[in-house]
Amino acid sequence: MLLRIFGAKLGPGCHFYPGSRVWAPWNLRCEDRVTVGDGAEIYNPSPIFFGSHAIVSQGAYVCGATHLYNDPKFPMVSFPMRIGAYAWICARAIVGPGVNVGEGAVLGLGSVATKDLEPFGVYAGSPARKVKERDRNAI
Repeated sequence: MLLRIFGAKLGPGCHFYPGSRVWAPWNLRCEDRVTVGDGAEIYNPSPIFFGSHAIVSQGAYVCGATHLYNDPKFPMVSFPMRIGAYAWICARAIVGPGVNVGEGAVLGLGSVATKDLEPFGVYAGSPARKVKERDRNAI
């Protein structure tokens, strides 16, 4: 309810655990049944979209901005991002600024995504690398 009061657009059945954090609810768009676990954080100075049934597990971090470190003024730059339907960002994983996660993609435990993740790919490591394909019939 609080997210909606501050401008989030949430489809039916979305569940944000009490210990989750959303930096800018007015930039949050979710289809149905999106879940964000305790300790997960969504830093979204620009709009971020979550497809239906997307999951961000405990302690994961979705980062939508960085700084131009070669500019003496060190300005912040932010990026719109998209997390596809049925994607799963596992516990303590990190999605870097401007990285889009394809439909059904999985970012494994503690992994760091620095580039877009292909639909139905399973990724692990730091930086994350594709290690296998997810069964498209499993979802």
